[in-house]
Amino acid sequence: MKSILITGASGFVGGAVVEYLLRQYQGKDINLLLLVRAETPLAGLARIKNNLEKFGLTAEQLSSLSETNILVGDLSEPDGFTQDSRLDNITHVINCAAIASFGNNPALWRVNVDGSLAFAKRMAKVTGLQRFIHVGTAMASMPDKDSVFYEDMPDNEHNEDLVQYTASKRAIENLIREHCPTLPFVVARPSIIVGHTQLGCRPSSSIFWVFLMALKLKKFTCQLNDSIDVIPVDYCAMVLVNLCLSATIKHSFYHISCGEERCTPFYAIDEFVAKANNTSAIINDYQQVSYEEMSGSRKQFKDILGPCNDKIILRAIKLYGGFAELNVKFDNQRLLDMGMPRPMPFTTYIDKCVNTTRGLSIPELMMVDFK
Repeated sequence: MKSILITGASGFVGGAVVEYLLRQYQGKDINLLLLVRAETPLAGLARIKNNLEKFGLTAEQLSSLSETNILVGDLSEPDGFTQDSRLDNITHVINCAAIASFGNNPALWRVNVDGSLAFAKRMAKVTGLQRFIHVGTAMASMPDKDSVFYEDMPDNEHNEDLVQYTASKRAIENLIREHCPTLPFVVARPSIIVGHTQLGCRPSSSIFWVFLMALKLKKFTCQLNDSIDVIPVDYCAMVLVNLCLSATIKHSFYHISCGEERCTPFYAIDEFVAKANNTSAIINDYQQVSYEEMSGSRKQFKDILGPCNDKIILRAIKLYGGFAELNVKFDNQRLLDMGMPRPMPFTTYIDKCVNTTRGLSIPELMMVDFK
């Protein structure tokens, strides 16, 4: 029997991984152990089920999970769960847990690096462990502007991280390789994860609000001809599970991305959001402006976006504008060589993202990324 430990199951990517496993592998010879922050296994189970309900799972599918599937613990305090004897029976790990906030979360390094390294060291002692999939981020490569970043390229040390999140994800990869040489370690770096192909932003509004904000403001720091490498969370989850459970894989590093051919230009996002809202695209009114120009118009934010903290909005513009200006694409040839399908283009499910965020303000939607 395969025994799969999933961290971050109460989050966006981890929840999608559990959703995929429950839909595709329910009744098969697989046991799940889910790491979750909670006071008790019962409370942890409630957190997991509450998250999975956002993914549209039925009561019958959710009923397959019980307290026995719950490992209560927190990566910020790994000693609290790494002594659990059930870890010695784990055959596969999908490590999705991280503080993914682009805000200044004081626990970010403690969780993403220190706690994750302690967890990896513990799992390296498990004799039956066959694979440890670690979820990073493609932006940790610090790609050059207007480039295609290939999977055999080293990270660009001459560039600076736009946020500490990407720095922490790159650091933990290197530390695990250094300190856990026997761990069957495979890094999967997703590009920008936005929405779900069937559920839109019901599971999470992460990142999608940035596009809505730019369209409402009718200006941003990138050009409309620039493109962005977007994948849906359900595609990311499918790839992670397949990387985890495949009998053999050739590489220890993979991009999960849409690749050069399916990157989405910002003008197409404008077009499809307008179509979903039955309004006109802003293409003729859009202005590319500098961050300084955006800062100079901050008094207009509340009139356009509704009640908001203009300092947080400006911070968001600076951070996400920096990523948008990169206009970078991430090669996904290694997945294609495995026979993996290409992800659905962002434009094919933008309408679902629009419909599931309708009526919510930008400040409400953005809080998921500024925890």
